[in-house]
This record gives sequence, structure tokens and C-alpha cells, in this order.
Amino acid sequence: MEEGTEELSQPILQFLFDEETAKPLTVSELNAQVRTEVERRFRDVWVEGEIVSFKVAASGHWYFTLKDASAQIRAACLRTSNYRIRFRPSDGLQVRVRGSISMFEPRGDLQLSVESLEPVGDGALAVAFEQIRSKLEREGLFSPELKRPLPFFPRRIGVVTSATGAAFHDIVHVLSRRAASVSIVLIPTRVQGEAAGQEIRIAIQRANQFNLTLNVTERIDALIVGRGGGSAEDLWAFNEEGVARAIRDSQIPVISAVGHEIDFTIADHIADVRAATPSAAAEMVAAKEADIVSTIGAAQRTLGQLAERKVLELRSDLQTLAWSPVFAEFPKKIESWHRSVDECAARIRSETRETVKRSLAEFERTNARLSPIRLTGKLGEKKAWFALIGQKHLQAASAAVQRKGQELGNLAARLDSLSPLAVLNRGYSITQKEDGSIIRDAAQVAKGDKLKIKLANGKLDAEVLSSEP
Repeated sequence: MEEGTEELSQPILQFLFDEETAKPLTVSELNAQVRTEVERRFRDVWVEGEIVSFKVAASGHWYFTLKDASAQIRAACLRTSNYRIRFRPSDGLQVRVRGSISMFEPRGDLQLSVESLEPVGDGALAVAFEQIRSKLEREGLFSPELKRPLPFFPRRIGVVTSATGAAFHDIVHVLSRRAASVSIVLIPTRVQGEAAGQEIRIAIQRANQFNLTLNVTERIDALIVGRGGGSAEDLWAFNEEGVARAIRDSQIPVISAVGHEIDFTIADHIADVRAATPSAAAEMVAAKEADIVSTIGAAQRTLGQLAERKVLELRSDLQTLAWSPVFAEFPKKIESWHRSVDECAARIRSETRETVKRSLAEFERTNARLSPIRLTGKLGEKKAWFALIGQKHLQAASAAVQRKGQELGNLAARLDSLSPLAVLNRGYSITQKEDGSIIRDAAQVAKGDKLKIKLANGKLDAEVLSSEP
């Protein structure tokens, strides 16, 4: 008995014979403790595996399963984390995941909460680039038919880039050197970092909105969108879908100038024109003006040479004329012309004096004819003549009035003889119906009709008692 008691005293079996049995945990308590331990132990892990059953929830969260050859674990990437991932995951893609392990207590399932995700093999940026490029290409946004030519002679250029970057200073340097007449409008934006793509998209849209507020002659003719060189990560903002769609929707033709000649971005594919560098974009803008200036310079030099040649020819002709005999005789000709001019002037002075004398004599004769005595005599003769004419006019007017009076009397007598009133004076009358129509036939009235009878003096109202046709 003592021997058995000694064996039972071992701690491992003692609890079976304790008077108080240990209190069991509920499933919820157990899962809560397990979750606490798991999240503490696996708060930051890296896991590599293959994605299966990938889906995007209406909330924007990503859900998928990560598996290898012999095991799998559920994974979730919330919307607050997946917007930073450069590509869209898909089934069958081998990825490396960083996150933490948590437990969904109601079901007791372990879950990997994903913080970052990148493909194994190809880089995440390469995968994302290809996904975006393929999507936009399927929509036809890279079609050559959509690309617009640059204006022949742009006068105002918009630049979407960093105000402190080398790209903007390169563009200003080239344009100030080769196209001094071109003005520049800077639309500043960040070109690197997580929010850079969004800022570039907004800057392109603002440039178009600003353009609509300007007169046609003041509007931006072309838009340079770009930055200087850098790593693929540095240039990624120009690969974002939002930037690509803003470039395609732009009403202003867009020149993409991102990085160096070997760098290609989505913006390069979708822009109207691609420039290898920002400086090359400025050269494109300045090319037409430089060509025009060069052409004008060449024409100016040609005109100068032609003018010099013409001056030499004229100088030679002048020298030939200077030695000609004609110039030796020219002074004599001048002297002869001088004498002729003096003779003409003397004749003009003499003729002028004679003309003045004749005019004075004519004036004296006219003055004599217009003396007061002669004018008074003439005035008396004209008064008598006008009195005689007036008397004749009065006699003719009186005779005409008498004739017209006789004619008027004759016409009045004829009119009176034709008047129906004269007929009435001879005992006749005019009978009318109530509506004023004149009755000429007994058939026009019936018994009981009211009649009006007009006499020479006065009117009568009557009623038909009977009628004979």
C-alpha cells in the first residue's frame, strides 16, 4: 500500500486523484489563446508559394490560397495594403509574401495577412508593366490612328515634370537656345514616389482645363510629360494606368520624354510622340523654328550676295558713262537751257503787263456803262414794261374765270337734270325695302312687308296689303 501511494505521488498523475478537477476551457477561449500566441510568434514572416483560388471581393480586398507541394494556407490582402502592390496577382503565379499569421477564431482557421507581395523570378515591376500594357493594348489605346501630329509651329509649350528636376532645366535650356519665341508653362508635379502617378494624372488634366480658359492664340500647343533618368522603380509613375488614360484623354498633343533612350514606359507607348530624353523633346518643339530661322538666314545671305553683285554691276556702268563723250557736252547743254529759261521768263513778264493793261481798260468801260443815270433810265423802262405785262395777265385771268364759270353752270344744269331728286319733283317716288334695296318689281315684296317711300319732300313708312305681279 505504501508502495502504491508513493507511485501516485508523482506530479504527472496526481491531478487525476485531486479532489478538485481542473476547469476545462471553452472552444472560444482556446481559439483566443491560440490566436494570441500565433500572432505573437508569427508577427512578421516571409512565405513563398503558389497562388490558387485568387479572387477580388466587392470591398476591394484580395483573397487567395498559398500552397506548395504538400500544404496550403489561406491568405488575405486588404485594400489598405494591396493598392501599394504594383501588379495584379493571378492563379499559378509563384510569389514571395511578407505578412503575419492570424487566426479566424469562429472557425479556428489560420490565415496569412499579406502586407507585401512580389513575384518569384520576374520582378514585380516587369509583371505589372506587362499586365497594364496588355490591358491598354486590348482596348486599342496604342492604335496609331489615335496619335495626333504636333503643331507645325508651336508657340506655347506645357511641361509636366518636377520644378526642381534636371528635365525641366534641360528643356528650358534647349528652347531658350534654339526657339526663343516659344513660351513655357510649367505644371509642377512629383515624378517619383507612391503618389507621383496620381499627381501626374491630375497635372495633365489641369493643363487641359487651364487651356480651355485661354484665347485660341494663347493656348498650349503641345504638352511634354516626363522626367530625367533613373531606376525602373524611379520611373514607375509613368507606367501607371491612370497616367496612360490621362495622356490619351488629353486634348493637347502629348510628347512623352521619360528617362534615357533605353527606357520605355507605358507613357511612351500611349503618347502622341515619344522623345528619347527631355532634351530631345525640346529639340522636337524647336525644330520647326530652327528650320525657319535657318531658311531665312540662307535667304538673307543670298539676297546680300545678289545686292553686292548688282552694286558692282551698277558701279561699272556708272564708270563707263562717266568716261562717255555725253558728259563732256552736258555743261554746254545746261548753259543753253539756262538761256532759254531766261528768254521765256522775259516773254511771260511782258505778256503779263499787256494783259493787266487790257483788263484795266475793260474795267473802265464797264464802269462807265454802269453809271447811276443810265441805270435809273433803264429801271424806269423796265417798270413800265412790267406794269403792262401785269395788266395783260389780269385781263387774261378775268376772262378765264368767266369762261370757267359758264362751263360750271352748264355742267350743274346737266347734273341737276340727271339727278333722281329732279324726278321726284315731278311727282315720282323711290320705294325701298327695310334693308335699303330699291323695289322695281311687285314680285320682290310680299304681304305684310315694311316699305320706305322717299318723296321729293320727306319720307313715308308703309306696309304691303297686297301685290299684283
